[in-house]
Amino acid sequence: MDNVNNFKKPCKTRIKRHLECEAPPMFIGEYIHSIDTKKRVAVPAKFRSELGKKAVITRGPDRSLVLYSMNEWNKVASKIAELPTGQRDMRSFARFFLAGASEVELDNLGRILIPDFLKSHAELEEEVVIIGVFKRIEIWNKQHWEKYKKEIEGAADQLAEKLGEIGAY
Repeated sequence: MDNVNNFKKPCKTRIKRHLECEAPPMFIGEYIHSIDTKKRVAVPAKFRSELGKKAVITRGPDRSLVLYSMNEWNKVASKIAELPTGQRDMRSFARFFLAGASEVELDNLGRILIPDFLKSHAELEEEVVIIGVFKRIEIWNKQHWEKYKKEIEGAADQLAEKLGEIGAY
């Protein structure tokens, strides 16, 4: 049997890609969730199937946490492994990012346990904001996220111009 016809043809436009072609998995949206007394937080239901049963959580920029599927984590970790170790900034980033990583498992209710040191890094309180950022999920302290959003909203026009220059907006 010829398997050639079983594969979808590459799309020529971005619009067609999402309508006719198999779109890459992505996480999008903003959700408010609570951390329970056992330091668990529920991953949004829309994210769970793509995330899988196991994931990796680590320190992120801006005092956030970043949650990756195992598949995406392997890609990111491989890229970090290729960074030039002769450069201090690269070593520092690799240490910060990789040493802070922890494998987590989603329970039957889609919750993950956030390690204390990561909860402390992100200054997480009872309410957190979980956002989808294409191939990763970020977890934020609600107040930090609201402050960050206000800063970004103030610079939205400049950001749109920069994205337009590279053809991304």
